[in-house]
Amino acid sequence: MRHVIALDVGGTGMKAALIGADGALLHRARRATGRERGPDAVVDGILDFAAELRAHGAEHLGAPALAAGVAVPGIVDEDQGTAVYAANLGWRDLPLRALLADRLDGIPVALGHDVRTGGLAEGRIGAGKGADRFLFVPLGTGIAGAIGIAGRVEAGAHGFAGEIGHIVVRPDGLPCPCGQRGCLERYASAAAVSGAWASVTGNPEADAADCAKAVDAEDPKARQVWQDAVAALADGLVTALTLLDPRTLIIGGGLAEAGETLFTPLREAVRQRITFQKPPTIVPAALGDTAGCLGAGLLAWDLLNKTDGTEVTP
Repeated sequence: MRHVIALDVGGTGMKAALIGADGALLHRARRATGRERGPDAVVDGILDFAAELRAHGAEHLGAPALAAGVAVPGIVDEDQGTAVYAANLGWRDLPLRALLADRLDGIPVALGHDVRTGGLAEGRIGAGKGADRFLFVPLGTGIAGAIGIAGRVEAGAHGFAGEIGHIVVRPDGLPCPCGQRGCLERYASAAAVSGAWASVTGNPEADAADCAKAVDAEDPKARQVWQDAVAALADGLVTALTLLDPRTLIIGGGLAEAGETLFTPLREAVRQRITFQKPPTIVPAALGDTAGCLGAGLLAWDLLNKTDGTEVTP
């Protein structure tokens, strides 16, 4: 059975699948990234995992995988197949595509950025399916974005396109590790809301999910923390909407798990801020934590189509 390897490498865990030409998930697996053992051990773990997936396909699906797609965090040069920099994993200028191709007996390998890869899946087979222009924004430890254009995701000239988390929404505000002050992700990420709510409650274990529950219970302090985050998020999103004019705005990540506790005030806040801009449809992401893995599979099929000229659309 024709299939590809899809691998999504995160800071703590790796998600993998063998994906058929019709998009079917033929096999799934997970394992720890093992970053505590150092960057070289992480690379070895990725290569071993990919080889095991190829062997599984050969044994159980009648043939080895035809191609592989891998999504990784940090700065990624997709054209060169290089993981340029990943602070959490300790990588610099890692030729990951070449290493994987060598380990997988020379099959085509596509390397992608984790958020852009997740955005590709959400745009093509998830919440943005059918939208010619979309913006995918996951709200997690930080905030990033994927700019979808006609079925593909724009990487930018240097691989930085979509870094909406570093739009300055509060000039002279909180310092950000990127070197600026007042960046969006310092106010509206799940980590930012967790930190603000922990500070208000005096409970270092309190997190964004706890804050959302308190908002639903009409706790005034929680509502203030939540309103501040929504206001900052709306400010950043309106800047992005003005520049990109997407038809669909897809919000994912941990903060989106609050459901309408987030989406109802966010839609209203965006509506209040726009003037001449056309309001996008604002929807929750549909694929959850499988988006990166599914997107990696799409990258592999896209690469295979270019290689053999076959039109296959999972």
